[in-house]
Amino acid sequence: MSAPILSIRHLTFGYYPGQPVLQDVHFSLQPSRVVVVLGANGAGKTTLLSLLLGWLTAWSGEIALQGTPLPQLSARERGRCMALVPQSEHTPFDYTALEYVLMGRAPHLPPLGMPSASDIEMAQQALAQVGIAPLAGRPVPQLSGGERQLMLLARALTQISPTNGEAPDNAPRLLLLDEPTAHLDLHNKARLIAIMRRLRDAGVTLLMTNHEPDVALAVADDVLLMAAGATPQFGAAEQVITADALSRLYQLPIRLIEVDGRKRVLWT
Repeated sequence: MSAPILSIRHLTFGYYPGQPVLQDVHFSLQPSRVVVVLGANGAGKTTLLSLLLGWLTAWSGEIALQGTPLPQLSARERGRCMALVPQSEHTPFDYTALEYVLMGRAPHLPPLGMPSASDIEMAQQALAQVGIAPLAGRPVPQLSGGERQLMLLARALTQISPTNGEAPDNAPRLLLLDEPTAHLDLHNKARLIAIMRRLRDAGVTLLMTNHEPDVALAVADDVLLMAAGATPQFGAAEQVITADALSRLYQLPIRLIEVDGRKRVLWT
């Protein structure tokens, strides 16, 4: 097994003394895999992403990016190889989709630097990669919810695309996605899942928070089950996602059935 891109060791964090939100979180992200952090609302999934991005400081434990402790890396260094796709984002100005995606190049530019022709090409390629290249010139407020989500994904891809000579071939490319399917209709949800699979096959590592077991079953290689007040459980998706585990997680009777060779979730 290759060295992990991201290692999380015995991570504990809370917003108030004596009230941990996360306790003894321990897992690793292997290259070119999709990891789903699955849990009910309030389990600490978004908090975990904030810690991985360096926005919060853990009470105890360690986060390391390819063996280097996260605090030893600057925000610019982290931003060149690790990007977030948020659930949604307010856009105060009428940027076009291409202009918005170009913002992903910020960690690669000098202070007050302007995007180069190669930066613009990367942004255009990212829009094409997620299937919305024809929308490059459209103002962001005119995009649908699904199109905006794909635009945010394109911006993240633009962010972790290294400039020629900037990073070695084994540099990590890590996408963190916060509930990316939460506001999508079924068509766009399937579209996003297909894109995530293609990105994994192209060498990108993805960590996605989600509260829908069916989404995890559709895309996850590995799963971190998170429940408030309990030690998280990590492992291969087919081993971790069981009817008993889901029933405990959501405090609801759940069954897993197989339809056309794929597991589906039934709840009552």
